Amino acid sequence: MSSVESPELRPTLADVARAAGVSTATASRVLNGFPRVRPKTRRQVESAMSSLGYARQRAARASTGGRTGSVALVVCEEVLRLFADPYFARISAGAGKELTAAGLQLVLLTVPATEDYQAPVVRYLDGGHVDGALVVGMHGRRPLDLGWLGIPVVFAGRPVCPREPGRFSYVDVDNRGGAQRATQRLIDAGRRTVATIAGPQDMTAGVDRLLGYRQAAAGAGRDHRGLVVFGDFGQASGEHATARLLDRKPHVDAIFAASDMMAVGALRALRRVGRRVPGDVAVIGFDDLPVGRRTDPPLTTVRQPIEEMGTRMTAELLAMLGGSAAPGCAVLDTELVIRASA
Repeated sequence: MSSVESPELRPTLADVARAAGVSTATASRVLNGFPRVRPKTRRQVESAMSSLGYARQRAARASTGGRTGSVALVVCEEVLRLFADPYFARISAGAGKELTAAGLQLVLLTVPATEDYQAPVVRYLDGGHVDGALVVGMHGRRPLDLGWLGIPVVFAGRPVCPREPGRFSYVDVDNRGGAQRATQRLIDAGRRTVATIAGPQDMTAGVDRLLGYRQAAAGAGRDHRGLVVFGDFGQASGEHATARLLDRKPHVDAIFAASDMMAVGALRALRRVGRRVPGDVAVIGFDDLPVGRRTDPPLTTVRQPIEEMGTRMTAELLAMLGGSAAPGCAVLDTELVIRASA
């Protein structure tokens, strides 16, 4: 009587690394024949592969062609945030169109950005379930290092502090330039106290947008001390950050929010305390989500080409799957869209 090993029980490279007492990157170097591995370490990894049956499993998949017809969209955010923030839906739409045209299926994998969020991602992607991965919403507390996997990976946004620059493919937007233009718009309009609701500083988008704000403020000789508050790109965080800001600096007359959802929260907080927009406080967001056209007043914002970003990421991935491209990066332009809020 023959038995069939369940895919869920198949050993992954992470299992091999754990058994050998090495990192997954080291186990990958042994598997792929990299020369700069100590002989003792190589023997440990090879022994672990043999005892777990890892090498035989990989060979079996290779003999069947190794293609699944699926690509994973890995979203490193809470599920509630995934469905509440239109950013993720729009980037998925861009990716989905491109994959459908190529005859591939999009598989959604969501993981909260907790301390141990890497483990389920690595286990799934290393399990032979998909041909490649698109990674969105990556946080940098423990940067998600997938460069050692045997499948191509493309990130939405520049990875935070990659160990080996140039090793990862990513598609980003000009976050710093967009934030700088938005802040300069407020300064040029004669606003005296220009604050910002900055995004998470463990994401490059949050870091770069805050840098753009600071560069514009410094270029105009403005002191921005006490005018920076932080949110998580979500609406509730923007509302709470604005309340804190008004307690600290009640005479603030302009706010650049590093996302449209935080800007919507800022509008709610300002309305609650009777501050008129843009009469008393001008507000600019970042993203150009549809919600910004329906706010009262309509939201001035920095447009980033979100669907194009998803399309471009997928095109990069497909080129890598076809063997016609090496890992590379692209930075898309942003545009300041003027509406009534500023």
